[in-house]
Amino acid sequence: MNNQNTLPISLPILLAIVAGLVVLIILIRNIRIVPQAEAWVITRMGVYRTTWSVGMHMKVPFVDAIYRRISLKERVMDYPPQPVITKDNVTMHIDAVVYMQVTDPKLYVYGIEKPDLALEKLTSTTLRNIIGELELDQCLTSRDVINAKMRSVLDEATDMWGIRVTRVELQNIDPPQDVKDSMERQMKAERERRENILRAEGEKKAAILQAEGEKEAAILRATAEKEAAVLRASAHREAQILEAEGKAEAIIKVQQATAEGLKLLNAADPTDSVLRLRAMEAFAKAADGNATKIIIPSEIQGLVGLATGIAETVSTKS
Repeated sequence: MNNQNTLPISLPILLAIVAGLVVLIILIRNIRIVPQAEAWVITRMGVYRTTWSVGMHMKVPFVDAIYRRISLKERVMDYPPQPVITKDNVTMHIDAVVYMQVTDPKLYVYGIEKPDLALEKLTSTTLRNIIGELELDQCLTSRDVINAKMRSVLDEATDMWGIRVTRVELQNIDPPQDVKDSMERQMKAERERRENILRAEGEKKAAILQAEGEKEAAILRATAEKEAAVLRASAHREAQILEAEGKAEAIIKVQQATAEGLKLLNAADPTDSVLRLRAMEAFAKAADGNATKIIIPSEIQGLVGLATGIAETVSTKS
């Protein structure tokens, strides 16, 4: 009885539930999230509709389509070496690296077929044109100028493709072997020239230092000799002064002794006989000298006679 009273779910309700679930699944599956540094090109029925940037988006089921996913990051395009001819007809190989970034995804997708290949061919052509206007020496010494020219030309040409060229670098410039050998010889000669210059400068500096040293030594020797001569003259002068002072002091002492003797003699009140004897003693000292001729005063002659008389008196008393 109870089973008969339960009403089964009607078919329309079941179909509606199923349809709702299907629609929900379809809507969920058509929700898209664009990651950072990407852009998605969306078409509707094969025609460009819009470009999705970073974030969540909803596309119309069965109508909209994600045509291309474009990376907005800066990319490096490394191209193989390209044969180029310089203005002075030297053939060499140069490989370039191009740094590019997509700025307009729509132009990048619809502006040109195979934009990466187009950029490679354009880089090769531009490199040949720029190198063809330069000689070999300029190519080897003007990399920055070549890089700047190439970046300017490529950036202007690729602007219509939605591409911005941020940087161009020449990795390697490979001239022919004979040019390499010539450059090596030139570099060797340049190194030898610099070495000779440095050696000559070193020898010159050494000679200057030696001359300055000899000059300083001569000055020092002359100064030392001058000072020695001054010291010798000063020592000789001091010696003479000391000798003169010694002689003067000796004379003063002799004079003082003589004066003292005279004082003592005067104090003793000597007689004429004593004075005559002193005179004879002085005459005797004079006679002991080196003089070859002696003049005897008359007073001394009298003293001699007196002495003779005294001697005879003494002998008679004996």
